[in-house]
Amino acid sequence: MKAVAYRQAKPIDQPDSLLDVTLPDPVPTGRDLLVRVEAIAVNPVDTKVRAGVDPKGADKVLGWDAAGTVVATGPDATLFRPGDAVFYAGALDRPGANSALHLVDERLVGRKPATLGFAEAAALPLTSITAWELLFDRLGVRIGKPAQAGSLLVIGGAGGVGSIATQLARRLTGLTIIATASTPESQAWSREMGAHHVINHREALAPQIKAIVPGGVDYILALTQTDQHFPAFAEVVAPQGHIACIDDPTGPLDIVSLKRKSVSFHWELMFTRSLYQTPDMIAQHRLLNEVADLVDAGLITSTVNRNLGRINAANLREAHALIESGRSVGKIVLSGFGD
Repeated sequence: MKAVAYRQAKPIDQPDSLLDVTLPDPVPTGRDLLVRVEAIAVNPVDTKVRAGVDPKGADKVLGWDAAGTVVATGPDATLFRPGDAVFYAGALDRPGANSALHLVDERLVGRKPATLGFAEAAALPLTSITAWELLFDRLGVRIGKPAQAGSLLVIGGAGGVGSIATQLARRLTGLTIIATASTPESQAWSREMGAHHVINHREALAPQIKAIVPGGVDYILALTQTDQHFPAFAEVVAPQGHIACIDDPTGPLDIVSLKRKSVSFHWELMFTRSLYQTPDMIAQHRLLNEVADLVDAGLITSTVNRNLGRINAANLREAHALIESGRSVGKIVLSGFGD
């Protein structure tokens, strides 16, 4: 089968940082699905693994967002059948989806939204799972729209996770959503996703937030540059508030500064369930089906913002470069391997 892989950890501007390769067709076992990949999306995790994990000459395939068609199932699979259209993010400790055929545990897979094409669907899984787990599993936000629901700060509102988190919070909760974005394009995108207020994270956060919620913000999604923004978080979070983080801070976080307000701090990694084969791993199957229902009901939309064409090494190098620039808005997708 055709695939895109890398053999050494190299900067993305090197022509062999990603390579077109041919690999053996995988065979499903256990609860695996064998999926014909129709489209993929690119995430920061792809660039981090490529830059930081050296496969020492072996072909390592990246890619943790895919949509495609089931072509075969393992003997223990019961949730899907050949011919079903699916979307998923997969598992970090297995080969990625930048390949014509891909194996994935069915408990991590949802039905593709019927109203979306494969490319639009591929933009959703990883960020939808992350955003859902952040809001409802980690922060404990309740679905519903009661009076005095509180407020939510989304750092990096125009990114992949920020875009879908804003939509979920706007559609499913009564939270007042404050998103951060620094350019006219990203600010407009955040408003389109449903943010009630958009502030600039390149300026001092605390005065901007206090002007909107003088008593403090109840929930904070720290999606990027958490170490830089953490002092502001401690200042503006409401007493008994909640902060959740997904990035990899390079500097120390002064957690003690949260004690006076009894603030809780949470980590989120959407691969935790698959990495540890947790008893509730099937929650991601149910979650993605719920997202598909919301999409088909017209309540949330795909966050795809750019389609770079065919799935090949050259186009994936461009996608990685865009992600590494820190200026991408929404999600980047690629579609089809060709003949």
